[in-house]
Amino acid sequence: MTYTLFLGDRTYSTWSMRPWLLFDRFKIPHDVRTICFDDGLVPELLPEIAPAKTVPALRLPDGTVIGETLAIAEELASRHPDLPLWPVAPHARATARALSAEMATGFMALRGACPMNLRKCYTDFAAPEAVTAELRRIETLWDHARDTCAPEGPWLCGAYGIVDAMYAPVAARIAGYQLNVSPSAQAYVDAHLAEPSFRRWRALALTHGPELARYRMDLKSTHWPGDAPAA
Repeated sequence: MTYTLFLGDRTYSTWSMRPWLLFDRFKIPHDVRTICFDDGLVPELLPEIAPAKTVPALRLPDGTVIGETLAIAEELASRHPDLPLWPVAPHARATARALSAEMATGFMALRGACPMNLRKCYTDFAAPEAVTAELRRIETLWDHARDTCAPEGPWLCGAYGIVDAMYAPVAARIAGYQLNVSPSAQAYVDAHLAEPSFRRWRALALTHGPELARYRMDLKSTHWPGDAPAA
């Protein structure tokens, strides 16, 4: 028996995106079950994931089911110590964990005002003050991580890991709403948009599942960064 990962709509489900990126990036064998949010409540659609009440959820090879993205990530790190899911250096690992925890519990204004929609790139979104304040906090965190951990590549704390998967949907929101961020933050966003697993997730989002009316916004849009303009 292998891992089974239960996911929501790829276009919109930020929490589903995070663990899938880790499975894909680190080539951890797994099966996927995907649901559409418009089909009903998660506990009714996926009774086999109880006691988890929402997606993502992970069924382990022994049948144990765990929910919550960080718990899934920590379990993968424990079961695959050979993979650099967390940084090896203690100070970098501590920094990555702190940033991941703040992402898991914070940035409610950004989440509420800018739901992820990988099918759209809006051109006239006016960020409320609360969103702008959270973007400045995100810039501070990202700069602190890079200054503290001094990674050689584009990622926050060294090699790509859990902390980067946690912030991938933030990168998607910044890109999808054309939010104004610092040059260093924009470079980190661009690294996500070019990352192969991120691109695979978005490609699947564009071809699997319906466009959900609840996520439509009355805003002008353009092509996604890096996509060819529509003919």
